[in-house]
Amino acid sequence: MAVAPWLYGGLCFRFRDQNPEVAVEGPFLLPAAVAVRGGQMAMAAVAANPADTAATAVDHRKPQREKVPGLESQRRQIENGRRRPLRVGESWFLVGHHWYKQWEVYVRGGNQDSSTFPGCINNAELFEDQVNWRLKKGLVEGEDYVLLPAAAWHYLVNWYGLEHGQPPIERKVVELPSTHKVEVYSVELLLVRHSDMDTPHTAQFSQTDSVDLVLHTAREQFLVSPQEETRLWIKNAEGSFERLCNTRVTVLDAALKTGQVVVMETRNKDGTWPSAQPHDTRSTLEEEEDFQGQPGICGLTNLGNTCFMNSALQCLSNVPQLTEYFLKNRYLEELNFCNPLGMKGEIAQAYADLVKQAWSGHHRSIVPQVFKTKVGHFASQFLGYQQHDSQELLSFLLDGLHEDLNRIKKKEYVELCDAAGRPDQEVAQEAWQNHKRRNDSVIVDTFHGLFKSTLVCPDCGNVSVTFDPFCYLSVPLPVSHKRVMEVFFVSMDPRRKPEQHRLVVPKKGKISDLCVALAKHTGISPERMMVADVFSHRFYKIYQLEESLSSILDRDDIFIYEVSGRAAIGENSREDVVLPIYLRERTPARDYNSSYYGLMLFGHPLLVSVPRDRLSWDALYHILLYRLSRYVTRPSSDDEDDGDEKDLEDKDRLPKPGRVTAGSSQDPGLEQAGPSSRVVSRSRAPVDNSPGPSHWPQRARRKHLFTLHTVNSNGTSDRSTFNEDTHAQPYIAIDWEPEMKKRYYDEVEAEGYVKHDCVGYVLKKAPVQLQECIELFTTVETLEKENPWYCPTCKQHQLATKKLDLWMLPETLIIHLKRFSYTKFSREKLDTLVEFPIRDLDFSEFVIKPQNDSSRELYKYDLIAVSNHYGGLRDGHYTTFACNKDSGQWHYFDDSSVSPVTENQIESKAAYVLFYQRQDVARRLQTQASSSKPPASSACGAPPKSEFVDVN
Repeated sequence: MAVAPWLYGGLCFRFRDQNPEVAVEGPFLLPAAVAVRGGQMAMAAVAANPADTAATAVDHRKPQREKVPGLESQRRQIENGRRRPLRVGESWFLVGHHWYKQWEVYVRGGNQDSSTFPGCINNAELFEDQVNWRLKKGLVEGEDYVLLPAAAWHYLVNWYGLEHGQPPIERKVVELPSTHKVEVYSVELLLVRHSDMDTPHTAQFSQTDSVDLVLHTAREQFLVSPQEETRLWIKNAEGSFERLCNTRVTVLDAALKTGQVVVMETRNKDGTWPSAQPHDTRSTLEEEEDFQGQPGICGLTNLGNTCFMNSALQCLSNVPQLTEYFLKNRYLEELNFCNPLGMKGEIAQAYADLVKQAWSGHHRSIVPQVFKTKVGHFASQFLGYQQHDSQELLSFLLDGLHEDLNRIKKKEYVELCDAAGRPDQEVAQEAWQNHKRRNDSVIVDTFHGLFKSTLVCPDCGNVSVTFDPFCYLSVPLPVSHKRVMEVFFVSMDPRRKPEQHRLVVPKKGKISDLCVALAKHTGISPERMMVADVFSHRFYKIYQLEESLSSILDRDDIFIYEVSGRAAIGENSREDVVLPIYLRERTPARDYNSSYYGLMLFGHPLLVSVPRDRLSWDALYHILLYRLSRYVTRPSSDDEDDGDEKDLEDKDRLPKPGRVTAGSSQDPGLEQAGPSSRVVSRSRAPVDNSPGPSHWPQRARRKHLFTLHTVNSNGTSDRSTFNEDTHAQPYIAIDWEPEMKKRYYDEVEAEGYVKHDCVGYVLKKAPVQLQECIELFTTVETLEKENPWYCPTCKQHQLATKKLDLWMLPETLIIHLKRFSYTKFSREKLDTLVEFPIRDLDFSEFVIKPQNDSSRELYKYDLIAVSNHYGGLRDGHYTTFACNKDSGQWHYFDDSSVSPVTENQIESKAAYVLFYQRQDVARRLQTQASSSKPPASSACGAPPKSEFVDVN
């Protein structure tokens, strides 16, 4: 029987962006329509139009009738609607093809009373059943259904109504590569909870829905309270699980497919997750309910040379506003997964997990293995388990957290502008606003301040003023211009043992300054001293007097030899020659062609003065025997036949060394000294036919204690094998037979030395104030040659003068004490005691921004944490002092060990990185916390009653 269309008039739907209400109007009331979106049951709103909503809400019983347009008008409206282009996110509705074709016949007939009237919209042929209202598989557009835009659907429902109990089939337009398409079939996911993997809940989502909607649906389904933190995992086809970190992406972007298992995991009360990854078997981690301690008093396990990381983490964990930011999950809304400069949110999430565990109060110590792995993944310098700098890790972590939590999703280009004569306040405000246009995060809010940088060209006087942001202050320590060096003095008197001296010399001094300092202790003139670096029983280097002391490292073994005052360079002079002497021992016979393979260096080498007129092998033998007499026993007359001295002097006279050019390619290894060292220098042979090294008689007396040979600077080769035309500084080797060495050479006495009284002296370093370091930081300096400044006026690079001033300070100020000094030739750690205040550090005298009387309170800081470094350059250990934000008590964090300490233990020579919090920020945080719990002490102090540990 035909039904007049007005009987169902007044029925319409409010769509997804409207209020979820239902209103049915007409000559009789239909049951409220049930709307299904993506296969999920939900009540849908119906009203004639938005303007009628208020009237409908007032009185649902009052019938209203809307005039139905003519059939031709209906046809035009629907067909025009179908021709509109698809827009991403819009709603389109499915209408059964049979009903729609019947409607087309009806409206084209032009007779409203025709028997072809289609009746109310009936989509029964599109559903598999009448219970779940799930669409049949394999429906084809144009054969099984017709797509209508929301407006056309609204018209048809208003004119003809919808079959009782049937839900509208609403679908969204999604964007696919190079096309837009109505998503007819939604994505059906199986939601499970980590504690019950065997009971899935089926839910349908559009591909344009966000993963966050999936998470909210799972939370609602599993009745998770708003206070609990959850995260999602997806199960891949191969059975592995993968984190869904970014919940802001769509189901399509996350590549979620129908039938895929999505696991929701809930964080435990102790801050841990039930498992690193969910598994098919039911497994959860038991909470440490047997321990309840003070939140934040939690150690970090040393994974192997990771004390530097633990120290930095403990300091950062005790910055109150940053820790509250993570504990209250405010970071979840600000995770930036698309920042190309960031770490895809992984560093921020790993740090958040660490903070939540440390501040849960359920752990005595935790293992930061996951965080260590993340850091090594994004910063290869921290891979492995080598020693590193806590400040370097802190710098990386602050930068990583900032980029992972940057609220600026797309950074705009900002052109840096010079002051160009404008007022400082205007330029500073512009610089800070430009910085915030690209960098806006909790790290900027907490740690970033502003420098004023002034560069002055030394040539044209051009002044460049810029304002630059900073995250921490790296302040230098006042460095002493003196240096302590330990040396061994070897006297010409063979009866005297070598003396160890501790000398104070200028840091930028020369070798001659070292000799002058030693002369004050020994009474020997500096002109009678030669300085050498001894390494592995040979001379590594013989220094010239004008060379810089910076080339000598603290670990070098420096020997200073007394030589004859007559020793000098000059071929025709009658002064002495200084010969380098090595000691070698013949090893047991081996099958080698060259004899030197069986020789091994031992003992300390010597620099011996030999008169030129006694340059013979035998004379040299007796001179050396005299120099070694303290630890070499002279044989009796029965053991040795000295022979004819006169004959030896005539036949075995050593040649006069000639001048030779330095750098002979045939004498590698030791760097030879120049003329000022008074060692015979290398040069080309003179015209006087002096015999070369190969012509020197290699006389070895049968009953002598040792034999003498000329060798190269390494003491490993016989000089006689070299080119006869090239003359070089002769090095003499004393070769011992094993039996003779064992019989006549006293090794214990040879290695003996005495300590001069000066060795017991300690160069006392006066402590410096932290304010002195800050003043030094703001002093004028000249740029180094490696880092010149390009002057826009001179159009060339200049070594300009640079001055940094503090303009604006952050809420939490990090001060890095530059204890490690690195130069081209030396590296050292400064163990100067820096005295820093625990409370009321006043920066008002250092900030050049104009201040008024009230703003002076904004420059007072209290100490909240200290990163310590004990040890030297090659090894050391990092620890932390930190003040708990809740209790106000100071604790000492030494990896997994945590102990309470008093304030007078905090200041030490080990202090490396200082964390200061502005006092007004501390008061603000205390006020915020006072409403929920009793306030902590106004400043970090010592615990009232505890067993304290002496960390110093």
